[in-house]
Amino acid sequence: MPSPDTTQTSGPLTGLRVLELGHFVAAPFGSRLLADLGADVIKIEAPGGDPVRQWGRQVEGAGAPWSSMHQRNKRSLVLNLKDPRAIEIVLRIVGTCDALIENFRPGQLARMGLDRERLEAARPGLVVAQISGYGQDGVYRDRAAFGVIGEAIGGLRYLTNHPPSMSDLPPVRVGVSIGDSIAGLYAAFGIVAALWARDRREGGDGRGRTLDVALTESVLSMMEGMLPEYGAFGTVRQPTGSRIATAAPSSAYPTSDGKWILIAGNSEPIFARLTALMGRPDLAQDPRFVGNRARVANVEELDRLIGAWSVEHTAAELDKLLAEADVPSTIAYTAAEIATDPQFRSRGMVREVDDPLFGKVLHAGIVPHVPDDPGRIRWPGPPAGFHTDEILRDVVGLDAAEIAALRRDGVAA
Repeated sequence: MPSPDTTQTSGPLTGLRVLELGHFVAAPFGSRLLADLGADVIKIEAPGGDPVRQWGRQVEGAGAPWSSMHQRNKRSLVLNLKDPRAIEIVLRIVGTCDALIENFRPGQLARMGLDRERLEAARPGLVVAQISGYGQDGVYRDRAAFGVIGEAIGGLRYLTNHPPSMSDLPPVRVGVSIGDSIAGLYAAFGIVAALWARDRREGGDGRGRTLDVALTESVLSMMEGMLPEYGAFGTVRQPTGSRIATAAPSSAYPTSDGKWILIAGNSEPIFARLTALMGRPDLAQDPRFVGNRARVANVEELDRLIGAWSVEHTAAELDKLLAEADVPSTIAYTAAEIATDPQFRSRGMVREVDDPLFGKVLHAGIVPHVPDDPGRIRWPGPPAGFHTDEILRDVVGLDAAEIAALRRDGVAA
């Protein structure tokens, strides 16, 4: 794999350096967002590499293609953090950084010799984002947790299901590690906010801050009116399958070719256009369906009528007809539709990236899009330890003999 030019950056975070002590999903996802916008992210991996490199279908000798995107725009350094010499190297790297992001269990950073005091001594004003299952304190602090646990205790898993009367199967998973990713997103947002407080042009206080991001709380914060409704009315929001409990019609409807199409016709003008397209303009005047409240009350019959119409058409036919009628709708995309979608392609949200490990790989683009200073995919995710010598030489200041000794003793790889 040719060495990328790590000095050529772009994006609004160019000049920012972040140290990632992360593994699996949450911290690496947050640091990737920062790297995409131009930050120099140094990722420290344990010997053998981040375990997530082996998640999913793999290419022999290269690992999982997801790592091409998950680790992109980062520099990888392998250190055995059980060795005190590795901790000293981490502190020297910290001395060059603006922020650190990690997702160890609470207290683990301090047990490794990287407590707040030592980090602050190495880099006054350092911002530290700590991601954990339940947070750095509280009665659940020491309980083990992954993203799925955060999704369950945060209320999401209960709602990702059909109504109880329709299924006795377990609540389904969203399909991706959404709890981890939301926590990583909050950590990235918190890092930028803390750096603004530290460095803003007028009134920056120069202080570092420690951010406490819990998977459970990150999910709970996304749960809309679930908690306020319980507090006000004592009602427990229930799963609604593909519907929205407070608006109708808004669901997925079958097509003649076995696909699903999402239709959101829950305003009066849109509902009138939908019923006209169905050849049933009378439905817009039917007392059962006049106004959103009535439609929600009679949603079973309404969805039956729409489904009986939708199943007479292919997904592609419906997609075209509904778009022309200005009714919010879309086919339920798989990876195949996403990869060829002209909107995603035109905005750079589906990009072809040449990866020496995997060949031509499709990556999701960069969010947010900053038109006048966009970030870019500078290089795909490197192999574990690909930048070890470069970082130890250029950032830590070690010479070739010192680096060779660390490799010989298993401290670095």
